[in-house]
Amino acid sequence: MTTLDADYLVVGAGAAGMAFVDALIDHADVSVAMVDRRPGAGGHWLDAYPFVRLHQASEFYGVASTLLGAGLVQRTGPETGLHERARAPEVCAYYAQVMRDRLLGSGKVSFFPDCDHVGGARFVSRLSGRRYEVRGRPRVVDARYLSPSIPATSPAPFGVADGVRVVPVNDLAGLDGSASQYVVVGSGKTATDACVWLLDNGVDPGAIRWVRPRDPWMFNRAVVQPNPAVFIGTAADTAAAALEAESPDDLFLRLEAAGVMLRIDRGVTPTMAVAPTLAQWELDRLRTIEDVVRLGHVRHAEPARLVLSEGEIATARDAVIVHCAASGLRQEPLVPIWDTEAITLQPVRAGFPCFGAALAGYVEATRDDDVEKNRLCPPSPFSNTPADWARMQALGYRASASFGAESDIKAWADLVPLNPARVPPETADDVEVTAAVDRLRRYAAPGMARMAELAGMSEAPPGPRG
Repeated sequence: MTTLDADYLVVGAGAAGMAFVDALIDHADVSVAMVDRRPGAGGHWLDAYPFVRLHQASEFYGVASTLLGAGLVQRTGPETGLHERARAPEVCAYYAQVMRDRLLGSGKVSFFPDCDHVGGARFVSRLSGRRYEVRGRPRVVDARYLSPSIPATSPAPFGVADGVRVVPVNDLAGLDGSASQYVVVGSGKTATDACVWLLDNGVDPGAIRWVRPRDPWMFNRAVVQPNPAVFIGTAADTAAAALEAESPDDLFLRLEAAGVMLRIDRGVTPTMAVAPTLAQWELDRLRTIEDVVRLGHVRHAEPARLVLSEGEIATARDAVIVHCAASGLRQEPLVPIWDTEAITLQPVRAGFPCFGAALAGYVEATRDDDVEKNRLCPPSPFSNTPADWARMQALGYRASASFGAESDIKAWADLVPLNPARVPPETADDVEVTAAVDRLRRYAAPGMARMAELAGMSEAPPGPRG
């Protein structure tokens, strides 16, 4: 047993763990040991499919101290006018640099890759078998609670008969030889990426069959941008839509009319509201795929046939079945972020997990009482259905009201690009920003109260104090 000295043991060096530690060491003189079962920092990005990009602007991702990318607006291509989005190799290189230069370079952090946490303050090397223990009573930070499930590390959730060509989306770009049919299985962001990539690489839309158990709602990327007038205006549109909505489905239809939400098939009311972002050009591509199967989830893949929960379909003999059906974001129960056993990282503001983790790191560094920390940072869930999404918004608003009432947190958050609602000091008097803020103030409290009702919450979230 090798013993170590550290004030914190952080389990997981993915997006959440990195953002937490970065903010923590920036505001507190502490020592941190980080462990991860992967060979480096970056979490699931180390296993990402090669053509994936961030679905939102790069500025919203990473750690508070170090901007991902250059903060540039795209000047060419189908997303001209929108902020840059990093590709997988850029994200992996970013996290390697942040770990090397920022965290290890601070002298406050030590990193132990290829290690499994085995409980308490102990972990073991997956390579050498060496066992480690952090002496004393370090605070254990669980940065894996909501780690996503992805196709590269999760087998297809259906049976596969001999001779059927089923590949995870990661292997799509390296296929040896073409096929007469590509059957994309999944409803979420990964499936949309796979379909767009196939189309962009010359596959005819008629050669793509999309098995979509549920239709998804997606944010319009144009209204989720690191521009306070745009983002705060979107928040105001959302609150205003909630105020008039008669049901969660009606809320999303109103958001679609306002240009906030998108759906692929206008003739189908989506039941899935994880709500990643999508650009109009991607939507146009996806709408060229007319062979959409809505017979529930795939149960078994057999030669020239797929058996689904609500029927079966024929497939080409040489069909490639593209597995995009991992569960993705985990829908775990909300727990207090600060507990006696561990600090369990979860989103705070609705969505935007990197900001939530950085905020938790800042609060951990600047507050002493766990009850006060939990009051300032109540967790917000990821969503799955339209009603879930309404609950996420209501709880996220409650959290924003709590931490936004603290002058030091607000000042810090307004300087952190990870915060989508930040108003940098130099833009505070901008006419468009002022108008968006005024409109949000008018609609936020009643709109979020209605949002809570749509979600079936027994209590409406409190409004901002002061």
